[in-house]
Amino acid sequence: MVRLRLKRFGRRHTPRYRLNAMDSRSPRNGRVIEELGWFDPTHTDAGKQINFNAERIQYWLSVGAQPSETVAGLLKRIGVDPTPGRTYTPAEPAGA
Repeated sequence: MVRLRLKRFGRRHTPRYRLNAMDSRSPRNGRVIEELGWFDPTHTDAGKQINFNAERIQYWLSVGAQPSETVAGLLKRIGVDPTPGRTYTPAEPAGA
């Protein structure tokens, strides 16, 4: 089974991650099928923390790839629904 998972890079206390399509049996930093973007949680500008290729992510979801829990949350942040074939639109806050 193909999973969409994060690979950890960077120095100690400065994590950076790459989003990859990987075989579920491979280790965290193991062999990659395709690299789909990167995530930098320490960047001060929230708009530059995530850089994902949404088109390729939609492809992998459509052919049955399963995102990890963390990746599913990140996909919702960029507007991609982790369920195949649908685009996620964030709801407005309750007070708006």
